Amino acid sequence: MKRHQKIDTPQRDHRLDGMVQGVLGAPLDRIDGSVKVQGLAPYAGEARLPGLAHGVLVRAPQIGRITGMDTDRLQRFPGVLLVLTEGLPRNSAQGTADTAPPSSGDRADYVGQPVALVVAETLEQAQHAALQAEVAIAATGGVTDPEAADTPVETPEKKQLDLGDLDRALAEAAFRLDETYRTPTLSSAPLEPHAAVAHWQDGRLELHGSYQMLKYNVAQLADALDVAPDRIRLLAPFVGGGFGSKLGIGAEAVGAALAARKLDRPVSVRLHRRQVFEMTSRRSETRQRIRLAADRDGKLTGIGHDSLVSNLPGEAFSEPVAQGTRFNYAAPNRRILHQIARVGRISAGSVRAPGEAVGVTAFETAMDELALQIGLDPVELRLRNMPDCDPVSGKPFSSHMLAEALREGAGRFGWQHRPPRSRREGEWWIGMGMASAVRVNMLMESEARVTLSPAGEALVETDMTDIGTGSYTILAQIAAEMLGLPMARVSTRLGDTDLPPAAGSGGSFGASSSGSAVYLACLELRSRIARSLGCAETDLTLKDGDAIHANHRTPLAEILAGESWSAVGHVEPGQTAKDVRAGTYGVNFAEVAVNDVTGETRLRRMEGVFACGRILNEKTARSQCHGGMIWGIGMALTEALLHDPRDGHAVNRDLAEYHLPVNRDTPAIGVHFLDERDDWVGPLQSKGIGELAICGAGAAVVNAIHNACGVRIRDYPATPDKVLLGLLALEDDAAVS
Repeated sequence: MKRHQKIDTPQRDHRLDGMVQGVLGAPLDRIDGSVKVQGLAPYAGEARLPGLAHGVLVRAPQIGRITGMDTDRLQRFPGVLLVLTEGLPRNSAQGTADTAPPSSGDRADYVGQPVALVVAETLEQAQHAALQAEVAIAATGGVTDPEAADTPVETPEKKQLDLGDLDRALAEAAFRLDETYRTPTLSSAPLEPHAAVAHWQDGRLELHGSYQMLKYNVAQLADALDVAPDRIRLLAPFVGGGFGSKLGIGAEAVGAALAARKLDRPVSVRLHRRQVFEMTSRRSETRQRIRLAADRDGKLTGIGHDSLVSNLPGEAFSEPVAQGTRFNYAAPNRRILHQIARVGRISAGSVRAPGEAVGVTAFETAMDELALQIGLDPVELRLRNMPDCDPVSGKPFSSHMLAEALREGAGRFGWQHRPPRSRREGEWWIGMGMASAVRVNMLMESEARVTLSPAGEALVETDMTDIGTGSYTILAQIAAEMLGLPMARVSTRLGDTDLPPAAGSGGSFGASSSGSAVYLACLELRSRIARSLGCAETDLTLKDGDAIHANHRTPLAEILAGESWSAVGHVEPGQTAKDVRAGTYGVNFAEVAVNDVTGETRLRRMEGVFACGRILNEKTARSQCHGGMIWGIGMALTEALLHDPRDGHAVNRDLAEYHLPVNRDTPAIGVHFLDERDDWVGPLQSKGIGELAICGAGAAVVNAIHNACGVRIRDYPATPDKVLLGLLALEDDAAVS
């Protein structure tokens, strides 16, 4: 049995609201939590197969043409089985691409590029040989600074926008702002390093990998290996974080597969921490010029958002910085300029909340500056500029709850008590800041199979991944609610491409997309149960393993009569995605203390309010928002991947020097969800969560710094040296005046 639905019309039947099991939305513990805390969850790099050999990637020491490598010498090292120099991809694949990235060939386009794989009997032997590798490169140099005068810059036509007359709006504005903001290169830095273990049997590859979007990863790997996709099985039942860096296959997967085929034995390739920073992908640094024009009442009349990002030559992806600017606030005149600098740095790709994470952060900093210039409360400025429809396309919003989030957040945080001037506690300046959050919302094609066993237990199967987001639990909750089963009677299999293909984990569309497929499969099973009882599906109640109709209660096991019933759900985006603008909205508030002597910033408290459709699990949803807001703290205060200006290589390529927020940096964080049902986004009425929370979170912190001490940071992050220089500049200005 199969139920297919293309979302062409709003889903107004709200069947989930008629279910009575009472598990969906509840803050249930994650069903995979026990095996994780016991160390029993099998991650990719832990696969131990008989005869396993170990591979270590060799990095390019400089940019240029590769003229040779001492492969013969390396192959005489103890235990070395193979030195592979051909077929490795230059960089990781991006997102939903169905093809592999270009091969390294005879050129290194950035320092750290994987150019060879040394395979040996033991990991230590492979590491020793790889460290001794000598790669001969005819250095050709390369542009590594995106803002250098000689850097090649592209301006793709499809990413530009010019609506109305921005120049005139700025000239006639009562208030105008024209400032430039910068965000640095950022790394996903997942806890689990990238890894792949490959094994060929009877011409079919089985690969244990740490990846997010398996149906696309199979296509990418098939292209790289020149084999049919059905000759590849990917296994990723547990993924220790990805944040975009594991959206596509990389050299570890291709290298392991090629070496395993050549050696006819299993091969493991695991990246060490520094390789994760220098071989996978990064978020591009950005330079953003934001221009705002407003009338005397604080209504925006013009918005300009120019951005410069970077990537390797030939890469299609570029950070969609102004993605949120297209629909965040009303303004009749707007211009978006998007430019891509082609540089010799690590490949740029999607990192958690691509586009809005950095674009909304800069834009919300600019809005704070404009509010100060006008003399308006920052919350009020945003409320005065709520759009009635998509400002660019004119399409209606599927839903729009930013105003409600602003008001609810202000009340919960105590924004009304923010003093008009900063206050001081000893040597600490205290201040508050806020920023709106906005993010696009998507539904992606997904399939899932749900099987009822003769005992009346359910099994959910799909190749959807769980990268720490709670997929195992959420999909089980949907099935349990729809089929009226206790959670203990529902199990879930994920992360195996032999199962029905799902959207995968990315873009905050995973739960809604794969969850909708599970919903449809369960709806088909409910229809069959109803037919067996001679009633309509809408007249059927399922609870605690029983079917209830016309005051009769029948155990599911009795209805199944010793058979297993199975159904596949298949959901696709349809006309609704074209008819409306679907987005998610929220707000972040922050209170900081800034040290007048050291420039140190301490975040004292933070509150987020978000409207993101139906909440499928309150605990996992809140956890996702905590994670997103902590990403914002990192963007605001600590995180920056630095590049050597001479050759572009990543300098601080480990967790000792790339400063992620730790417990000391993170106060108690409050999260509140607004009750929302969006009929346009799918049968679950649910939306993305985790990426929304990061958008603007950093701006709330930086805006609070300005409120505290008067220092405006436009070059993220707000490290103590920058804040201290700002404090000194304020003292000099005061002395002059």
